[in-house]
This record gives sequence, structure tokens and C-alpha cells, in this order.
Amino acid sequence: MTSNTPKDLARRAFLRRSSQLALTGSALPFALNLAAMGEAAAFNSSDYKALVCVFLYGGNDYANTVVAYDEASFAKYLQIRGGAPGLIGDGIALAREDLAATLLTPTTPLPNGRQYALHPAMTGMADLFNSGKAAVQLNVGPLVAPTTKEQYFNADRKTYPLPPKLFSHNDQQSLWQSSSPEGSTIGWGGNIGDLAMASNTNSLFTCISVTGNAVFLSGDVALPYQISTSGAVAVKGVKSNLYNSAAASAALRTLVTKSSGDMFENEYARVTARALAAETQITASLASANLSTPFPSGNTLADQMKIVARLIAARNSLGAKRQVFLVSLGGFDLHDNLMSAHPILLGRVSTAMTAFYNATVELGVADKVTAFTASDFGRTLQSNGDGADHGWGSHHFMVGGAVKGRAFYGVAPPVSIGSTSAAEDQWHVGQGRLLPTTSVDQYAATLATWFGVAPSELPGILPNLKRFGAAAGRPDYPSNMGFML
Repeated sequence: MTSNTPKDLARRAFLRRSSQLALTGSALPFALNLAAMGEAAAFNSSDYKALVCVFLYGGNDYANTVVAYDEASFAKYLQIRGGAPGLIGDGIALAREDLAATLLTPTTPLPNGRQYALHPAMTGMADLFNSGKAAVQLNVGPLVAPTTKEQYFNADRKTYPLPPKLFSHNDQQSLWQSSSPEGSTIGWGGNIGDLAMASNTNSLFTCISVTGNAVFLSGDVALPYQISTSGAVAVKGVKSNLYNSAAASAALRTLVTKSSGDMFENEYARVTARALAAETQITASLASANLSTPFPSGNTLADQMKIVARLIAARNSLGAKRQVFLVSLGGFDLHDNLMSAHPILLGRVSTAMTAFYNATVELGVADKVTAFTASDFGRTLQSNGDGADHGWGSHHFMVGGAVKGRAFYGVAPPVSIGSTSAAEDQWHVGQGRLLPTTSVDQYAATLATWFGVAPSELPGILPNLKRFGAAAGRPDYPSNMGFML
């Protein structure tokens, strides 16, 4: 019987990658395996599509991002988070009067009169939502299987498995990106890239990171091509004169790219030559990929998203039909200073993602590019002073012309810290930590399906998905959340 546990998926990935290296006559570490990036069997794509993961490192506070606004829910939020009615006071509650400008008006109202507004710093994101270009996925987080509060507290982990190492930053970041804790080598963005590589003239440009190394873009075959906010990363001493000598640079280029009778030296030379060629191609393609859409200055996330937009503008010269990108912003681990630091961070997210969407409109690909947020976890609803502790489920944004916008997806959680009614208590596991009602696998499967991944290919990308959806007897946890056209 075939197993789809993360451990077995990693083992099979190792075997596949090892066999591919053997065929190329090499056995280099996987980090250098650019030469073995074969053309994987994939969906046939005649158009262009891109996924852009916006990872918010540190664990974004869900309750002050997508804020309970209806009077009954806001009153509970205010009571839990502190402060006098309608005022910030000494707690970490936002003022209701400040939320009117970012009130979200879904096409179909939420049940029981529930309403949400975004943080006052997120006017751009609120405008995208209310114009139908963005949506909110409510209470999403890592799950191995559909889980109730009773099952969460049950000690029988064989019957009621939980994601490993909950509330740990590194492990939950890895779980979001790869379905496995820290140490995982395969991410679901990279596995999507494995399928997409055959669609691109140069498979090296399938998975691109503007935020350094991360497991999200690492596939069985695909590896992330890393780029900076100013363009391709050049090989020093080859791109520029070594010791102020063009002759020295030319000698270095010859040295690191010349063929050799030694298998390892020869493979190293092939990888280096490919890296140099890729840098040249990226630089040339970006030279004419300029945008008139303004991006905010002093915003590192906006800088990353701008270079992604320029790479999308250069898609034809890069030979790209399908691409997966990763950008990020850190600083969300706000155990304290939530009220002073959080507005700055959310303002950067909102302005960066708004500018990026506007750039896709300028490029004529707004319905071909989908940006979405992710984070380690949400945070507790209950304050621990002037911040909040590590949580679990959280609310996230999907932005793009193909998003079924002006809508909420999933289940709106009660505003509670687990001390009211049983109905309100069931989706909280202490201090207002949300027990997810949507899994990362469901969230990711919805995005992957839009991208072109076939239903039969999804279990190989998202190992826990087999426990969700109608086929698993859980139609209440659909394998497709329905937020994409």
C-alpha cells in the first residue's frame, strides 16, 4: 500500500532525486542539483499563471487584523482584549469608531449578523475586498485531520492525530510550507513547481524566492531560484572585475566553468555555468520590464513584490508559463508592543499587496496572478499584557482577478476565550487560540487546482488532503474551499 505521510513522501522524493542524479552521472548535494532539473510530467498550460505566497513570519495576530465588528461580537472582543468601551484604553483592543473606514461588505452577509472590519492601517486591502478583488479565508491552520476540541484534548494521538510541535515558530512555519515540522526538505509550492516545470522554456525560473531560502519552494526536482529586490544575484568576481582586472575575471570564469574529467568538478562547472547564464538572462529580461504602477518606498515587502511584478512582466522573454513565488515580511511575533508595531506591519502588507495587484492590472494579468498570505500561526485572543501569545488558526487573504472576492470562506469563529457557552467554546483551545476549521491542505488545494494541478496529483503535494472532503466522508471540510474561479 502506498503511504502519503510526510516521512514517506520525503523518502520517495529522496529516491526519485537520487535516481535522477544517477542518470546524470552525478551525486552532488541536492543544493547544487540545478543540472538535474528535468522536465517533469505536468499539466498542459497554454496561458500564464502565477502563485505568490506572502509569508508573515512571527505569527500574525488574527483578532486585530480581521476584527469582529458587529456590536455583539465587538463587545466580547473589547471585554477580552481590554480598554474602555469604544476606546483603546490600556488593553490591545482597537476602537470600533476607527474601523468604519475598513468595514468589509461581503456580497452575501455572514450568518447571525456577523461582521468584520480590517485593521485601520489596511485601507487598501479593504478596498480590494469591497471591490471584489480580494477575499478572506477564516480560521485556517495546519491540521492532520478534521479535529474537534474534545479530540484535541484526547490523549489517543493514534486515533486523533495533531500537527507536531504546535505553537513552535520554526515548526509551524515549516508545517504551513511543507506539511512537516522543521527539517522538512519538500514544500508544496515546490511540488507544484515540479508539475509546472515542463510548461516553461527554462525550468530554472519556475520557483523563485525573493526572500532567501525556504522549504516552500523546494520540490522533488524543482529548487528555488533566489533573486534580490534589485535583480539577479551576480557571481562576484565574474560579473565585476576581480581585483580590478578584467583578465582576472575572465580567468575566474574559465576556471569555474571549464569541463573536467572528474565527475564532481564537471558537475560543479555545469551548475556554475548555468547560474551565470541565468543571471545574464534575468538581467537582460528585467532591463525592459518597467512598471508605471507606484510601489511604496521604505517597505521591504513592497520591494519584493515589485521585483516579482517585473519578473511577471518579463515572463515571455524568460519563457515562463507557470511560476510560483515567495516573498515575506517578518516582525509579527508581538508578545508586546502590539498596538505600536502591528499597525506599521499591516500597513506594509496592505500597501504592498495593493500595489502588486494594481501592477498585475497594468500588465493585463490580474486574473492570471493570485497572491495569498500565510503565517506561522494566529495569536491568542487574550492579551498577555500589551501583546498576545502563540496561537493556531488565523485569518488570511487571497488577492487577484481570479479570486471570488468580496466574500468570506470557512467558518466565522465565536469571539471567546472558552468561558461562555459550549457552542462558543468548541473552536477555542485556551486563551482564545483558534482550533482551525479549515486546514492548510484545503487552502493550498484550492490554489493548486486553480493553478492547473489535477485532482489525482493533489495527494502527492498535500499528504493530509486525503482525510478531507466528500471522498473522505467529510463534506463539512471540503477539499476545495471555492474561493477561486
